[in-house]
This record gives sequence, structure tokens and C-alpha cells, in this order.
Amino acid sequence: AKGGDAKQAASQRSSLSTAQAATQGRSGPHRIASHPRGGMERGGTAALACTFRSSSPASHCSPLLRPRRRSPAAAGAPRFLPPTGRRFSQNRFVDTSKGLKRYSLTTFSPFGRLAVSLNDADLVKDKMLIDCGEEQDCVLDGIVALGKFDALHIGHRELAMHASKSGNPFLLSFVGMAEVLGWEYRPPIVAHCDRKRVLSSWAPYCRNVVPLEYQVEFSKVRYLTPRQFVERLSTDLRIKGVVAGENYRFGYKASGDAAELVKLCEEFGLSAFIVRSVMDTAKGSYNGAIPTVNSSDKGQVSSSRVRQALSVGDIEYVSKLLGRKHRLVLTVSEYSIKERKNIIVPKSCMVNMPPADGFYENCELFNGGYLGLCRVAINTETIDIEMKDESSLSPDTFQEVKQVGIEFG
Repeated sequence: AKGGDAKQAASQRSSLSTAQAATQGRSGPHRIASHPRGGMERGGTAALACTFRSSSPASHCSPLLRPRRRSPAAAGAPRFLPPTGRRFSQNRFVDTSKGLKRYSLTTFSPFGRLAVSLNDADLVKDKMLIDCGEEQDCVLDGIVALGKFDALHIGHRELAMHASKSGNPFLLSFVGMAEVLGWEYRPPIVAHCDRKRVLSSWAPYCRNVVPLEYQVEFSKVRYLTPRQFVERLSTDLRIKGVVAGENYRFGYKASGDAAELVKLCEEFGLSAFIVRSVMDTAKGSYNGAIPTVNSSDKGQVSSSRVRQALSVGDIEYVSKLLGRKHRLVLTVSEYSIKERKNIIVPKSCMVNMPPADGFYENCELFNGGYLGLCRVAINTETIDIEMKDESSLSPDTFQEVKQVGIEFG
């Protein structure tokens, strides 16, 4: 009997080895066949291709600024202030509806990326900030302004300014809403690699402090009630207070409003500023009148108004809403230069929203530094940039910096 058992066991091991070998023989070629074309079949032109809506925005932009400690700033340079220990007065209403006349800004520095994929391994279940460490202490004891901050217009700047009055100012931007809610994709108004440049220009309005921006993945907070959301701000992020606009809505299905935000902040020991909307006093330049752009439009400065003005090419009006010139960022190469004074790029190389097709005088070109004055023609397929100074461009211009920014004057 023992001899029979031994033979049977040997037969089973032989059958198993044969089955494994057959399986390995099938799986090996299958894995190779899953990539039949490899990377070379696409040809050389693929290296020059640009995508307007890239699935990997980091290919166009540097990573988000995420310092947790900074070296002492040079005298006179924008700096980060330690928490002051003062708290907001509860339910204070700040009137900022004084129009647009006092605002005017410009500067440059690339930064940022759109957002981390919903499936990114870095997104742990209870992690609220997607571009902060595991300790989630990036906004510790800070004053956070709440919103989407698409255009970074003067209304958003007003929130950051009031946040800076009581501590280190931060922007908490909610990202991924379009993907979660099924909205149609729209290119950003501000290129994601250009947001730090804009925020840096806000320092004179924020007690010489540059506001930092951190992102909250919308899917992480979508189903939170207003109470749960404020509780997480208090216990998880350990902030000192919040700043929000008078039309701010939060919580599941936008069930909470500004008044409830103040009430809940008081309950959890946080301070709150509710800031009146900056009203659009420049609307007369928009072909004489402004139509209502959405149901929440009450005449305030908004990202929707910026988009609408860009879509008709009203650059003067866009500049007043933004408090700065609009900058269009393009991905370029040395092959884009024609005759040492022209740059021609396809529209697919745009990183953010352009103005309407047309001809634009008195523009300025940047590639990390100032390149000079230019004229810009935007048509259905390309963007043609003609430098006023023929010696402004050379193939070396784009050896290291692969992007240019056009500021429309």
C-alpha cells in the first residue's frame, strides 16, 4: 500500500509540474503581446506633440510648492509669519465692495500641478490634504481661505488679505469636482504651473507674506455634513480660523451657508471672517452690459465672469477682474522658432485658457525672464507670436525652459 501511495504522489507532482510549465508558457508571450507596438512605432513627431488636456499635468508643470519649514527670509522679501496668537472676532462682516480701481499686479514663476489622481497611492483614506505629509500639519494654526480659486481673481485675493491679518494665510482649494460630478472639462484660467507666481504677487496685500495653497480632494469631503467638515478642519488640520465669502456653500449638497459656518466654527473653537463679495464695478467695459452668467451671479467678481470675458477677447475687462494681466502658458521647443522673430505653436500646446481668436497688440513674452514685446495672432489651429525686436529669440532661448508665457496687454 505504501508503494502504491508513493507512485500516486509522484504522478501528482509530475502532473502539477507539467501544468505549471504550460501556464508559464502561455503567460510569458501574453505579457509581451500586451504591448505589441512598443514605444518606437509612434515616430519622432510624438516627441513634439502637446496635449491641451493632459492626463499627467506634471509633465508641463513643476510639483506643487509644499514647504513645511523655510529658512529666514532676506530683509524686505516676502516672508512667512509665525502664528500671532490673536483670533478673529466671531461673525465679523468685512465690507470689501469698493470696486476694482486700486488693484494692479504683474510677475512670473512656474509652479504647481493640477491634482493627484483619485487612485494615487498617496491618498490614504483619512488624509484630507493631498499635497501635504502624513502629519497633515501644513496649515497648523493657520488661517485658511475656503473656495475653488479657479481664476485667482481680486475677490479671491481679498480673502487671502483678510486671512493674513490674523496669522499665516492659506488657500484650501477643492479639486476634482468636475470629475466627480460629471461636469464637462474646461481648461483652467490660470495655468497650474503659474499659480505660485500669482500668489507671490499678492504678498503686498497680505502683510508681505506669500499665501500658500493646498488642495483638498473633493471626493474626500463630498459626503461630509457641514458639522463633519468643520470638525475635520479643527481636529485633523488643527487650523486657527477660516475666511470665506458671503456666498460660500459647503457640506453635502451644499447644505451649509456662511451663517452656519460661523456658528459651527464658534462651536469648535475656531474663528471666522465672512467677507462681502467684491462687486464688479468695471462691467461697463464689457460691451456696455454684463449678462447673468449663472444663478449665483449678483454682480460680484467671479471666475465665470473672467471666462466669459476671455471667450469674447475683452482683455481690458479680464485684467480688471484679475487685478493683473492674463497670462497664457505654452509648451514650446527650438523648432517653434521661425526666422528668429516668430514663434508658431499649435493650439494643442496651450496649458490654460486663451482669449478668443483674434489679433492682440502690446503683449509681452516671458520664459522665466522677460523676452520682450510682441504681437499675437490666435486662429483656429495655431498661435503666432511676432517679436517686435528681431534679436529677442534664438534656439538657445528654449534649451532649458520649455514654456513661454504671453501676457496680454
